[in-house]
Amino acid sequence: MAKRIVEVFTAGCPLCDETVKLVRELACPNCEVQVYDLREGCASNDCREKANQYGIHRVPAVVVNGKLAECCSNQTPVSREALVAAGIGQG
Repeated sequence: MAKRIVEVFTAGCPLCDETVKLVRELACPNCEVQVYDLREGCASNDCREKANQYGIHRVPAVVVNGKLAECCSNQTPVSREALVAAGIGQG
């Protein structure tokens, strides 16, 4: 079974930290969680390019297997239910 790639885009804010904590709490052994701090950037700036490709306009944002989670594509906050619906934690 292929790993589920979960990417969390943050800016080092307290709400971002809570989202990272929630994603890690929900993640199953089949989930590979990657956290990108857009404030600090990356060595090659690829995290900012990814954020643009995914259409991320606010953080925290969660992308599961290349698709922006429903809770992050509108103005509703990240929620446990929406993350589970996106497939996180379903080993």
